[in-house]
Amino acid sequence: MRELIRHTARIALNPTQQWLDELDRTTLAANPALSDDPALVEIISRANRANLIHFAVAILRDPGGPVPANFGPEPLRMAQELLNRGLEALAADIYRIAHNVAWERWTDIAFGLTSNPQELRDLLDVAFRSSNDFIDATIAGIPAQLPLEYDALTREVSAQRRKVVEQILGGAPVNRERAEAQLGYLLDRAHTAAIVWSDEPDGDHGQLDQAADAFCTALGCRAPLIVVTNSATRWVWVNDAATPVGDRIQQVLTDAPTVRLAVGNTRRGIEGFRRSHRDAQTTQRMLTRLGAPQRTAHFADTQMVELLTQDLEGVDEFIECTLGEFQSASPVLHATLLTYINQQCNAARTAKALYIHRNTLVHRLETAHRLLPQPVEANIVHIAVALEVLQWRSDRDGDSLRAIT
Repeated sequence: MRELIRHTARIALNPTQQWLDELDRTTLAANPALSDDPALVEIISRANRANLIHFAVAILRDPGGPVPANFGPEPLRMAQELLNRGLEALAADIYRIAHNVAWERWTDIAFGLTSNPQELRDLLDVAFRSSNDFIDATIAGIPAQLPLEYDALTREVSAQRRKVVEQILGGAPVNRERAEAQLGYLLDRAHTAAIVWSDEPDGDHGQLDQAADAFCTALGCRAPLIVVTNSATRWVWVNDAATPVGDRIQQVLTDAPTVRLAVGNTRRGIEGFRRSHRDAQTTQRMLTRLGAPQRTAHFADTQMVELLTQDLEGVDEFIECTLGEFQSASPVLHATLLTYINQQCNAARTAKALYIHRNTLVHRLETAHRLLPQPVEANIVHIAVALEVLQWRSDRDGDSLRAIT
């Protein structure tokens, strides 16, 4: 029976996005005051997911045993925000409705795993008692937790999460289920890591948290892992990103002018958790080392540049020999030629990609040919590499370059 309970919990840990969306809709439908507040909707959604993970992981660790109340930062933040809005009386309804939706799914899973009447009876009885006790304990205990200072508790949880994350990143052996319970984050998924930081140590660090939240929302993740490493840096992981990173990261920093973002490749499992973070660290170091003006960067876009720029003097010589006078041309000309090469030297596609008239493109290309020491066709690979590196250098106007690529 214990193994059957574990099997049910494992499946419960992997709901579809469609089911999660339905959970949110059903929870919020009970009161228009909830669904009319987008910020509160997001907070409730994260609390729902945190409770699902907390319960399922506890069942995996001790099938049939008591599930401790969840006084983590997500449920506490929901309670605090409801209290701030005078809606604290709705907290119990939110928990009960979410429990009912989750219980329906648990029942469906159970019937899919066994048709033995006695096994079904035992499986459902144990889970129902455990889940009810868990919800009751959480509802009863949260009001007593709020006077303990939400911020202080959050700092304590943040420190614990950072310690667990550092153990994982350091390659230490970890119990996955225990780590997931401590982090409130599933590790057996595909992870996209990011580092959000500010170059201004005394800047508005509230913008870091806003940017980290915006990044997670842009990738469709409502149960991310965000770790505060210091006052000016946040480490972020999202799992099973629903949208391509490259299409969204440029939008994340719109309202955070002092914040920068480095994103790793998406990778699977605990090793993927580590490697995606290393990707983000490598990207961050490259941006800092080169003094790059870009505020956002993805490892996939910078990997080649990172490898090529280990010897900065050699890179300078390579760019000078390859581009000649064209090195000092405007970022607009550089971006035009690089786009032309990336479009396989097709003028029509290049003009369309840059949203310019074909005659404008021809004029720019003629200028480039005049300044280059060799024709593009005779040295196309070297020219493309030199331009790719040049766009990340500190003497470039990053906004001008990105505006036309």
